[in-house]
Amino acid sequence: MHGDLTEAELHTYRSSQREPADLDAFWAGTLAEARTAGGEVRLDPVRTGLTTLDTYDLTFPGFAGEPVRAWLRLPRGAAGPLPAVVQYVGYGGGRGDVLENLLWASAGYAHLQMDTRGQGSGWSRGATPDSGPAGPQAPGMMTRGITDPHGYYYRRLITDAVRAVDAARTLPAVDPARVAVLGASQGGGLALAAAGLLPDLAAVVAYVPFLCDFPRAVTGTDAYPYREIADYLAVHRDAEERVHRTLSYVDGVNLARRATAPARFSAALMDEVTPPATVFGAYHAYAGPKEITVWRYNGHEAGQADDDRAALEFLARHLAPKE
Repeated sequence: MHGDLTEAELHTYRSSQREPADLDAFWAGTLAEARTAGGEVRLDPVRTGLTTLDTYDLTFPGFAGEPVRAWLRLPRGAAGPLPAVVQYVGYGGGRGDVLENLLWASAGYAHLQMDTRGQGSGWSRGATPDSGPAGPQAPGMMTRGITDPHGYYYRRLITDAVRAVDAARTLPAVDPARVAVLGASQGGGLALAAAGLLPDLAAVVAYVPFLCDFPRAVTGTDAYPYREIADYLAVHRDAEERVHRTLSYVDGVNLARRATAPARFSAALMDEVTPPATVFGAYHAYAGPKEITVWRYNGHEAGQADDDRAALEFLARHLAPKE
């Protein structure tokens, strides 16, 4: 069924999320730490049996310089440097198998698909551990370190997302001025976060983005993963203020207010995982040029191939060489 707001109401809805006063300083310090922590980008060729793509097992320094895995896929024989798509993965997944997710490289882009630290044992495999502090948490990743923004899991993962773009820009095959970020659900939320923290991206694609408009999301759906936060607060009843303060540092609404790259969103009116109001909360806050497609009869799967088709057209416009 449709959510609690009509489609017309979604177009006028605005999130109640507020910014912490030190949001910019928090992220500037976090990223400066990561960039000065050292580490190198490493590429190891992978034999796949494919004749149209070259694939590499890529490792780059993420949060605190910690190694993060990724796949790099390049169209074989293409003249570089190429425009690049940096892709982030949905909740519970990792970078998956080397033979999965061949669309973006097949379209002519350098495709860096980032692994997701500590995840990757749900619906696709991962290869990157999370080094963050342990503590009381609800099952899943949403409440790991949630009472302190400095120790929160998503501080580390968002930093990885930014550093993945940094890594892509060091590659000889990539044109650093033509890099886009893309993802669905958690991946879409990471794309919005990267857009807010990197001032010079070429384009952003966020399908049904997660990690947005936490004040509404936590009480607006019973579906997981947002439900993990409600589960935690049902036990830690005195932690509500601290939890929501932490979430405000990673909320896509707050980070979208800082983004300037052209962005394409999608929302699904029957989505219980990322309720459409939360997507529109981030969409309306987004400071750069933007467009959105609404899928009226879909849930969290959203537009699938139709979303991809629209994204291919969008990226072709924004990643074309400058004349």
